[in-house]
Amino acid sequence: ASGEKRIEISSFVSPRWIPQLADAEEVTRQVGRVPGVMFSALVPNLKGLERARAAGLEEAAVFLSATESHSKKNINKTIDEALATTAEVTAAALKLGMRVRGYLSTVWGCPYEGEVSVERVVDICRRLAETGVYQISLGDTIGVGTPRQTERILEMLFQHLQPKLFALHLHDTRGTALANTLVGLAAGITTFDASIGGLGGCPYAPGAAGNLATEDLVFMLQGMGVETGVDLQKLVEAGELAQELIGRKLSGKYLQAALGEREKKARSKR
Repeated sequence: ASGEKRIEISSFVSPRWIPQLADAEEVTRQVGRVPGVMFSALVPNLKGLERARAAGLEEAAVFLSATESHSKKNINKTIDEALATTAEVTAAALKLGMRVRGYLSTVWGCPYEGEVSVERVVDICRRLAETGVYQISLGDTIGVGTPRQTERILEMLFQHLQPKLFALHLHDTRGTALANTLVGLAAGITTFDASIGGLGGCPYAPGAAGNLATEDLVFMLQGMGVETGVDLQKLVEAGELAQELIGRKLSGKYLQAALGEREKKARSKR
């Protein structure tokens, strides 16, 4: 209802690996269809794609890592094996008439290997682009990225691939997600992943906080005169509901400020 046009709702991974996502089919069923909105989910392999398609999704997201250690922990595959699986899944999805998005994790840093080679990131992105994904979302999985580093990564990528191919998926573990967003925006990127209230994280990235909060991102962009088509108040309502469902406060700063102001006004009327 806020005006978001693309929403990723779950992940069709094995319940044995991540039990929290065992209800992907049920979530997809309950969300249903909304005119003008594209719902998607992560798919790790052909079985995941089969489940996603059977659930009625028209877009799938494939994912891999920029380091061998995270790749083995996350999907139990080497980078080369992950690229081969990604190519196989993407080809199958395209034959089904689905759109496919690609994610590359640990671009800015890895919880197991530390600093990540930009040259390796460029190589993986070039190979991933060849599979037919319409977009590659670059992930700062553990939230270690800084603006100058983001600038360098994008400069090197753009020597080989067009800016319109990329999106940024920034975690706000150390509070630099919005700063890195500004660098991406200045470089020509116009798609940024975010989550309500800053929900999220990664089970195979110890210490990783949630994603950049959708409300924080929209508030900043609107304040800069960037038209997002998103209703900020509706996002706050969604964040408030999310807090009720999970039973704790979320990290999104705009969300907490908006709820605090509302509570303050309510007290003044009593």
